[in-house]
Amino acid sequence: MILSARRKLAPVRKPDRLTRSLRALERTASTSRVLNLLAIAADSSQRPEYSQHPLFRNRVLNNALIVKHRLRSDDLFLFDEARPTATKIIIPFERSDLSLGGQSFFVGQRGWIDLLREACNDPSDMTRDLATLRMIDMLPSLDPFLLREHLRRHGMIVAPCYFALSPGDLEQMQGFVTVEISRLIDLAYRDTGRTNGAHAARLVEALLSTDVDERLEPLRETLVLEGESFREGVFSWKGFLYYKWMLTRLWPQLTATAGEIGQMVITGAREAETARYVDDARKRLQHGVVVERASILRTLKVYDDAFEDLIDNGKPQAFREFLLRAPDMFLSLGEKVGVISHIASFWRYRFPEGQPAIVDVEEAVDILQDFDSGLSASLAI
Repeated sequence: MILSARRKLAPVRKPDRLTRSLRALERTASTSRVLNLLAIAADSSQRPEYSQHPLFRNRVLNNALIVKHRLRSDDLFLFDEARPTATKIIIPFERSDLSLGGQSFFVGQRGWIDLLREACNDPSDMTRDLATLRMIDMLPSLDPFLLREHLRRHGMIVAPCYFALSPGDLEQMQGFVTVEISRLIDLAYRDTGRTNGAHAARLVEALLSTDVDERLEPLRETLVLEGESFREGVFSWKGFLYYKWMLTRLWPQLTATAGEIGQMVITGAREAETARYVDDARKRLQHGVVVERASILRTLKVYDDAFEDLIDNGKPQAFREFLLRAPDMFLSLGEKVGVISHIASFWRYRFPEGQPAIVDVEEAVDILQDFDSGLSASLAI
């Protein structure tokens, strides 16, 4: 994302792209593709929970930038195995002056642990931080709900300030899930005669909790699933429910963003090739958002159809098969949703609602290339 551009363009000014990109990340709140620990430290370092339950124990690493990065051809040689995406760690040389640049590497690339120790200047035991990085690398995006639940599921208790999902958002999501699965609750417990509102609320709480325990036993029996298959399926199902809830808010934001990208006012002189790229990228992004939306909705329809077959026809087989496939589908869906969520959230953070989107040509190219490369890669899957 920050070390190479999607395509070669004539330089628009002297400052190099790495410096400008680091500064852009500094101005960015955490998104589904970027976990900005610098910004979190600036906002929350005085809170007791920040020091009591840090994401990383190493101070340097806990002030890094973590980016979900679509690997390019010149990145692939770093890995022993082919993979489409990786988790990039960016450690600025000087937190107060990002113009000095930084060191970056991928989780899982050859020699990455030695690079991490060198960058963090830490010869001590980093077992816990290494485990946290590997867990983050397992996820398709950095969505706060999924990140928090994934870490908690593996015994990592991290302060709430690291996750952008507010208590109000969590309450709204719980309400959405209650409506979504109310008919399933009736089906799973219809023989017990205990499907009152309080019981439904407890089941939703159980579904959204970290542990898969005896409260979900009637559901497990209905679906005839065992052990790890059920646990992994339920976690991925939570991911689908989270994305469905998030997309109800994201679609209007994305529609507005696509329109504003077309109206962005770009200042400063530019060469003909750069001008052509800007015009072409605007059109690609506006078209790509429409195509991506259709792709996401097709994936969600697989879940909806399986769920409807279970509820309307009393046939658990389709939903059971969905849960078995859900972990793989969840990774692909998470990457696609992460790309469009990043576009909408970064754009609104950079250009607050009601303010004109006016940028110089260098920043415009950086923004468009970031969006363009992520969206194009996701559509290619």
